[in-house]
Amino acid sequence: MDKNQALFEYALRLGDSALIHGQRLAEWCGHGPELEQDIALTNISLDQIGQARNWLALAGKLEGKGRDEDQLAFLRDVEAFRNVQLVEYPNEDWAYTLVKSYLFDSFNELLYRRLAESSYEAFAAIAAKSLKEIVYHKRFSSEWVLRLGDGTELSHRRAQTALDDLWPYTGELCEMTEVDEVLLAEGIVPDLKELEANWRAEMRDLLNEATLQIPENDHVHTGSRQGIHTEYLGHILTEMQFLQRAYPGLEW
Repeated sequence: MDKNQALFEYALRLGDSALIHGQRLAEWCGHGPELEQDIALTNISLDQIGQARNWLALAGKLEGKGRDEDQLAFLRDVEAFRNVQLVEYPNEDWAYTLVKSYLFDSFNELLYRRLAESSYEAFAAIAAKSLKEIVYHKRFSSEWVLRLGDGTELSHRRAQTALDDLWPYTGELCEMTEVDEVLLAEGIVPDLKELEANWRAEMRDLLNEATLQIPENDHVHTGSRQGIHTEYLGHILTEMQFLQRAYPGLEW
């Protein structure tokens, strides 16, 4: 794999993960438990979609086939997406959404801090701009994980159930592929295995404080780097892409 193809795949990976996570959070618009939380998640969703737009616009330029961010978002099929499977998981309830967000946000903060120092200027610029938002996203989700885990018996049970179900999806965030190896050799991206140790230590501290038990299940869901996804992604794309698929070339 050449460097340009690796850059394209990496930008696609980050853009797709932000896009699908943002789409999931947008489902809470008008349905949040309180107005303040409803607005907060809607704003975080917009942040994620804005990050997705930056990454996918860059991916389109790297690809060099004339596809812009909208075409990449709305005219690709499931197997062409590179987002991690974690962000595809349904919201289920408030606990699922916030536990999932914390797992994703805490990893993103570490990753984007390193990417902001990338030798590839375009990656560094997008990461530095996104990091300001991600710091807030993590603060919001981590505070809620603490509140739910160390709250009532019901909130604790729901948070623990969410953690048990979502934990097997976390390993994929740190999966290294040929794309990572090519860019790591150029000093463009960090070694995800090095990040993983710090990330898991940080998560252990917060989850312990939240009185949540880290699952002992060693199974890891994987495959998104090769276009393998859960059944949920197809449903998300069916809704997200409907208008552009029904009316090709539609412009606002």
